[in-house]
Amino acid sequence: MAGPVSIAGMGKGPSRATTYSWLIFALSFGLLISDYMARQVLNAVFPLLKAEWHLLDSQLGLLSGVVAVMVGLLTFPLSLAADKWGRVRSLTAMAILWSLATLFCAHAQGFGEMLAGRALVGLGEAAYGSVGIAVVISVFPQRLRATLSAAFMAGGLFGQVLGVALGAQIAASHGWREAFMVIGAGGLVLGLLYPIVVREQRVQALAGISPQSGAPTLAASLRALFSTRSVRLAYAGSGLQLFAAGALPAWLPSYFNRYYALPVDKAGRMAALLLLLCGAGMILCGMLSDRIARNQPERKIALAIGYSLGTAICLGLAFQLPPGIAQMVLLGLGMFLVAGTTGPAGAMVANLTPLMVHGSAFATLTLANNLLGLAPGPILTGRVADAIGLLGALQLLPLPCLAAATVYAAMRRSYLTDLARRPT
Repeated sequence: MAGPVSIAGMGKGPSRATTYSWLIFALSFGLLISDYMARQVLNAVFPLLKAEWHLLDSQLGLLSGVVAVMVGLLTFPLSLAADKWGRVRSLTAMAILWSLATLFCAHAQGFGEMLAGRALVGLGEAAYGSVGIAVVISVFPQRLRATLSAAFMAGGLFGQVLGVALGAQIAASHGWREAFMVIGAGGLVLGLLYPIVVREQRVQALAGISPQSGAPTLAASLRALFSTRSVRLAYAGSGLQLFAAGALPAWLPSYFNRYYALPVDKAGRMAALLLLLCGAGMILCGMLSDRIARNQPERKIALAIGYSLGTAICLGLAFQLPPGIAQMVLLGLGMFLVAGTTGPAGAMVANLTPLMVHGSAFATLTLANNLLGLAPGPILTGRVADAIGLLGALQLLPLPCLAAATVYAAMRRSYLTDLARRPT
């Protein structure tokens, strides 16, 4: 392989979408769903693991959050490595690793082995999002890239829904080990199929990438990624808002099990329905941002503030109410808004960084999302739950949303100025 190529800076893509382009999208999308199913199946079986191994909530939170920790730490370096080693080859290795790690979790005999298995799941999944979207958008015309990016990211939420719902159903009827085995085996089949169908040379040919193409130096890329005040705030605001988005999928099944007295399978299905609302909200809030901010880009900031404040209000009210319909309505509204900042935050990062480093910029955004939000969300919520109870811990989730709104508000002073001086 030649030196690394950027996601968007090298190659203009084909003039039209081909059948092969859509086949690549379908397989990459399928692997993304498998990725998140492997990540989320654990949350559906929290009550069973807690009872069998006598675990604390902090230990359960660590088992969930360690995946996001690994993703956050390794997304950027593994994305760079994938450009050098070959994206298709790297995606295949990732999928096989997280699938084998999920199968290992099925045979874990205690907390330590499960933690090791979950860390390996995180290692396998670390760069799939950034590298997978790089492959997908490279084989489609530029006019479809925004749509495909949104659809691809939504695949992660569909995977969460399937992981929780299917995992809970299998666990309720056959046991939690079988839930890990089914999801791990499915991912392994897709991982082995991927390189048979998706070929590195055909992907590069469709993308219009020359084998001699190179990328900016590492030093130049790093300077561009953090060159403005606004882009640094965009990373921080996105990560803080996703604290609640990481905690809720991990703990809602347990919340419904404990406070609504639902069995594991019904609690998992209830949480899955709320995750569907989260996915719908992410897509629709992103579409609204594009429409409203088409000619006035600063409106993306106002919408991001609104989504963060709306989440804080809905969750704050919901967890003050007793279990019932009113609480479920507010939880549904909160889940609809909790990932709504994903679209405007991604657009702001893209607008504030040069085209040549967009791949690294989104890897950096993924790192911020995981280290500030998706990883500490379930872990810290579990630790607080051990001290004051799960309900008390969930009542604190509006706080990081308010912090995110404050960070986005701070962007107002510099966003248009930084846009005007952005290097191309």
